[in-house]
Amino acid sequence: MMRPLEGVRVLDFSTLLPGPMATLVLAEAGAEVIKIERPGRGDEMRSYEPKFGEDSVNFALLNRGKRSIAIDLKEKGIIDKLRGLIASADIVVEQFRPGVMDRLGLGYEALSAINDKIIYCAITGYGQSGPLAQVAAHDLNYLAVSGMLGLSAGSDGTPGLPPALIADIAGGTYPAIVNILLALRQRDRTGKGCKLDIAMADNLFTFLYWAIGNGQLGQWPVPGGELVTGGTPRYQVYRTSDGKFIAAAPLEDKFWANFIEAIGAPEELLDDATDPGMVKSEIQQIISAQTAEHWAKCFEGKDLCCAVVASMKEAMEHPHFRSRGLFSKQLASGDRSIAALPIPVASEFRDQKAVDGYPGLGEANHEFGLDH
Repeated sequence: MMRPLEGVRVLDFSTLLPGPMATLVLAEAGAEVIKIERPGRGDEMRSYEPKFGEDSVNFALLNRGKRSIAIDLKEKGIIDKLRGLIASADIVVEQFRPGVMDRLGLGYEALSAINDKIIYCAITGYGQSGPLAQVAAHDLNYLAVSGMLGLSAGSDGTPGLPPALIADIAGGTYPAIVNILLALRQRDRTGKGCKLDIAMADNLFTFLYWAIGNGQLGQWPVPGGELVTGGTPRYQVYRTSDGKFIAAAPLEDKFWANFIEAIGAPEELLDDATDPGMVKSEIQQIISAQTAEHWAKCFEGKDLCCAVVASMKEAMEHPHFRSRGLFSKQLASGDRSIAALPIPVASEFRDQKAVDGYPGLGEANHEFGLDH
């Protein structure tokens, strides 16, 4: 079966995470992705630790199935050297601060003058305009400014550090993919490309729909005090006797009743509205009296929305994910191989190769006449 994006060429000027993950998804669906890197060092992520082959495992995971050319974008006449690639490209992805590509002579106006069908996707933290457009920031900063981090308060009121790069992936990668695909569909109708302004901080607000709605009706959320931020015993993490944790989310009444019964709690705890703090404390005492394994067996086969908190290693070895083939594809470097990064592309649309590699810096220069 022909993959949906076969025949689509992507020029990827991005580095680190949001852009490279977006183009990885496009590559998995059949696009030809040409990664454009600086000579000598390449994408900064190549230098990270630990190594998998000559480069970091992070780089390898995010850039499999792509090709690399190394060229100095500050060279005089760079647009002429890249003219052939620009003319043949369908999509450009870049992740510089606003205005950088324009100063290099490679902004949307310059590229669309060569190829008016080009879809130009610019991923930035705060977007192409606005007071924060030029401010340096990372994922944690975008979470802070959007209000999301403030809702993750711990027991002492200090916001917790998220274990995932939410803004980069949920605010950058996925919106970029969605809008690139929409732009391709629009181009089918109009024959013209466009420029996409993907702002990671902007896109975080979508995830705060409930807080936005509540707040505008006069009920601004309290950190640690709302339905999904710690304000109810029905959505909590409880410590077990062996130092592990149970993620309990029996929000609906039927699940809550099943949960109370399964842990052997007194029926009066079914009423958690009168004194939520007391109910939470009582449940914690019950859970902390037994091991995680004990509770896993108690919950097995019951309808109550609870799970033992797994380590990353345990999660990757879980029979459920194994049965779905989530980590069956291999990423190779020399004679070594590891599980490739799972990609959210339906199996009908993605690359079915069992093993794939990642590009060495500048290995495709000769193919595109960029040796000199």
